[in-house]
Amino acid sequence: MRALAQATVDLGAIADNVRTIASVTGTGLMAVVKADGFGHGAVPVARAALRAGAGWLGVTSASEALTLRDAGITAPTLSWLHRADDDFGALIAVGVDVGLSTTSHLHAIAGAAHRLGVPASVQLKADTGLSRNGAGGDDWSELVGWARKYEMEGTVRVRGVWSHLADADVPGSPALPRQVATFEEALGIARGAGLDPELVHLANSAAALSAPATRFDLCRIGLALYGVDPFGATGPGEFGLRAAMTLRTTVVNVKRVPAGTGVSYGPEYVTSAPTTLALLPLGYADGLTRAAEGRAAVLLGGRRCPVVGRIAMDQCVVDAGDLPVSIGDPVVVFGPAAEIGTPDGPETRDQAAPTVTEWARWAGTNPNEILTGIGARVARDHFHEGAESS
Repeated sequence: MRALAQATVDLGAIADNVRTIASVTGTGLMAVVKADGFGHGAVPVARAALRAGAGWLGVTSASEALTLRDAGITAPTLSWLHRADDDFGALIAVGVDVGLSTTSHLHAIAGAAHRLGVPASVQLKADTGLSRNGAGGDDWSELVGWARKYEMEGTVRVRGVWSHLADADVPGSPALPRQVATFEEALGIARGAGLDPELVHLANSAAALSAPATRFDLCRIGLALYGVDPFGATGPGEFGLRAAMTLRTTVVNVKRVPAGTGVSYGPEYVTSAPTTLALLPLGYADGLTRAAEGRAAVLLGGRRCPVVGRIAMDQCVVDAGDLPVSIGDPVVVFGPAAEIGTPDGPETRDQAAPTVTEWARWAGTNPNEILTGIGARVARDHFHEGAESS
């Protein structure tokens, strides 16, 4: 039975993005595959990124890290968000680095390592201004002191020191140099306590591409890995990134209606002239957020057609005007930016598929939320150089 919609993931684009970013940074790269690879599929994305030269994988949770290990992926992996009573022994046993920023977590990890008889590899996170996770001030000094103690006892190995940036995607942000300075100070405190981390990393996608002072030993690439410009360009942007996901469906019903026809719940949309309405089997449970109502569009019949009326849980309606539309016609909800004005491509934006960045703007959010919101009912189809590999 075919799914009602497909998210097609171009693993070749993932690989190209890794190589493109590495050519800019000149550093090692950590491919961030949390949230099931930003909705693209963590395991196939991880494999594609590693083949292209990424040296590390990054995830949020223990379950995500263990999923990679269960799939036979043995590459260095950092997992960085945990409860203090998580089963750290499971991560230590499979060689996953644990990111931490509290002494409670550190004590628990050291205890698990002692029981297992294997040292835990950890990476200490400093708070440099995001005020989220990470340790700062006296907490940082205490954390690195305990980490050095455990390191000398042989239960912990401090492999890395890292932090995260607050607004690297804002050109000229005064916060960025302040965060770099705070990070360097925290690194100095760690080294002063006797730690000698082999990995120091701060840069996310935006900083990796635009802020050399943030690159250090390793850059963590999330959004850019998936081909979305972190500075908001609707196309490849100046860095030439390639969007990896295309969200497709088909028309499941067609109606020709007169002027004055209400559409969907409410109705909040009423047709102003005779028109053709096309029903799509995608709704907010599949990732088409209601916040985009009244602004969103899809590509149908070679033209952008507006999504009209309220988006329901399982379906939405498109106003196709006078286009000839039939049941089964293909629809592109979003995909890679088309080249405008090329002989083989669309001549105007109205003939190009929307991008995920445009959907994010219509919804008043970021592309990350749109990508990770694509629901489980949407089939993921992966391909690389023409070979299907779901």
